[in-house]
Amino acid sequence: MIEEAEAIERIHSLAGEMPVSAREIVPLGSSLDRILAEPVFATLNQPRFDNSSMDGYAVRASDAGRLGARLTVAAKTQAAGVDEKLTLQAGEAIRIFTGGVLPTGADAVIMQEDVTRSPDGRTLVINDPIIEGENIRRIGGDVCAGQKLGEAGDRVSPALIGTLASQGISELCVHSLPQVTILSTGDEVVPVGTELQDGEIYNSNGPMLQACCQRAGVHAEHRHLRDELSLCTETFRELAKIPGFIIVAGGVSVGERDFVQAAVTAAGGEVDFWRVRVKPGKPFLFGKLGKRLLFGLPGNPVSSFVGFEIFIRPVLERLVAGSESPLNELKILPAAEEMINTGDRPHYLRGIADEGGVRLSGTQQSHALFGLSKANALIRLEPEASVRVGDDVAVRFL
Repeated sequence: MIEEAEAIERIHSLAGEMPVSAREIVPLGSSLDRILAEPVFATLNQPRFDNSSMDGYAVRASDAGRLGARLTVAAKTQAAGVDEKLTLQAGEAIRIFTGGVLPTGADAVIMQEDVTRSPDGRTLVINDPIIEGENIRRIGGDVCAGQKLGEAGDRVSPALIGTLASQGISELCVHSLPQVTILSTGDEVVPVGTELQDGEIYNSNGPMLQACCQRAGVHAEHRHLRDELSLCTETFRELAKIPGFIIVAGGVSVGERDFVQAAVTAAGGEVDFWRVRVKPGKPFLFGKLGKRLLFGLPGNPVSSFVGFEIFIRPVLERLVAGSESPLNELKILPAAEEMINTGDRPHYLRGIADEGGVRLSGTQQSHALFGLSKANALIRLEPEASVRVGDDVAVRFL
């Protein structure tokens, strides 16, 4: 059994030998939360032309800069869309709508609420004097052509997608996602939606770990394996041919029905270590199988979840981003209740962290999913630690 810090170091050392994620071109609409593999530059000025930010009248500030000034309303109107190529004369106002191209000769737009138009519509009176440049969106005021819009390594956000769409950019070069396969195990485990027989349980690890991978930025395929050595071995041989990750939930211990270690060896893989001094999740396995890194998690769902958070998620995020991600970032917060770890291993308790501090989220047994579902943090207690209300505790947010 090895220490948690050593396990993390060995995992990242071996993961570092894997090639940095390749690049691929994806449609802009499918790029949310992907990581840019190269910078993105503006191709257009934004706005592309001087235009009105209000419904009102295009004017010259020299004509509309005093209270009570009277202007003649031009016959033509500039709406958003086609440029009517209008020219404003001295003493004149042109009706304009939001987004409309600013007529030649105009240097301000007065809001329609700030004028009184005559009953016949031919003239208007200025009720609130205006200054030059008011209510105009200038060409390139937001973005200039050639300006860098995104750096390599940036995560694509909805706002960035909108910015790029406004530039007419329809696809992006992003880092490829690693191939991940989740293998849940157990003859007693059946798919959600089927009718349970005596002694059977629903498969919670598969969907949960798929969701964990999705949160880390990758899509994961899920298969379920019966407790059968030959089936497990053949599956490993098949998957070993494709670069990426295998995450096995269950079957990693040494019971008579635990075949993962034997199957890894039979399929030509290597186990780097098995068992880590941490709770929950001591029976954690890590190794290499062909072109894949293999992680073996305990079958108890809470242990599986904690093992994923500590050991697997940082590696996935590194490969998604193409750069090293922070390892096990912990925040220090005050305890809102007493907590104790009587064991000889660091214990990750499931908790709720808010402005009042950190408290436990419910039952702490390794099968208790409901308490985990209420948690927004893992609370790390050192071996034989006793925490009083107000004491500092290390917290890893989920």
